[in-house]
Amino acid sequence: MSYTIVILLIAILIIAGISASAVQQHKERKESQKREEVSRQRAIIEETENALSAAEQMPVSQQLIAVILQRIQNALKLSLAQNPNPDLKQRLSETANKLKAIDVLEPAPDHSSFKLPANDKVIIKYIQAVKRLRVILRSEHGKGNISPKVFSIEDKNLERLQLRVNVETLNKRANDAIGGNMQGSARQYIEKAVNALKTHKPQDEYTTTRIEEFEATLNGLENAMKASNLAQIAAEKEKENEEIDDLFGPKKKW
Repeated sequence: MSYTIVILLIAILIIAGISASAVQQHKERKESQKREEVSRQRAIIEETENALSAAEQMPVSQQLIAVILQRIQNALKLSLAQNPNPDLKQRLSETANKLKAIDVLEPAPDHSSFKLPANDKVIIKYIQAVKRLRVILRSEHGKGNISPKVFSIEDKNLERLQLRVNVETLNKRANDAIGGNMQGSARQYIEKAVNALKTHKPQDEYTTTRIEEFEATLNGLENAMKASNLAQIAAEKEKENEEIDDLFGPKKKW
């Protein structure tokens, strides 16, 4: 009888140990998932705040700014649910106030006000920022946080802005190449810009005007290259005639 009791007690202890271990593992797994979620939301907040900072320097609509702020707000709410703290609560309140102050019906600014940054490093960051904004927009649309209509309008606006940035960057490089007497490189940059403009749909005043301007520049470069080639041929011909004269002309007396 006592032997049976001992076995039962051992079994109970083993089961209790296994249960305690399972509970501990479950608790640790939940804590790990919680940390991962907090870390994920922190990364989203940081990335989106950087995008917001860039967007505020661009000719974008208030509707897009609202989409970005809403993304930050959602991430803050999820972070707060996992890790309640006063700092997150304060940031959530500030974001909510910014959202309330936005007039999403305000007309988007005209892209003609866009000015390409002078510094090449800043230009690269600008291009990256536009691409990042389009990724964020697609992500929010995929989550159902914005309507298909808003997505279509804002993505088209960003697409046009991205085209303008790329084209004006190519134009800057072409001008630098022309200034460095590298007409061949300038031609390649301009042809690339013209191709990007022609494939953009639908065409608008910017694309048609820029195509005309670039094609005129290409014609000017072609004429300049022809003139340069003719001048080079003439110079080579003159040099050749001088060499013939030296060989067959009257000998100089020394």
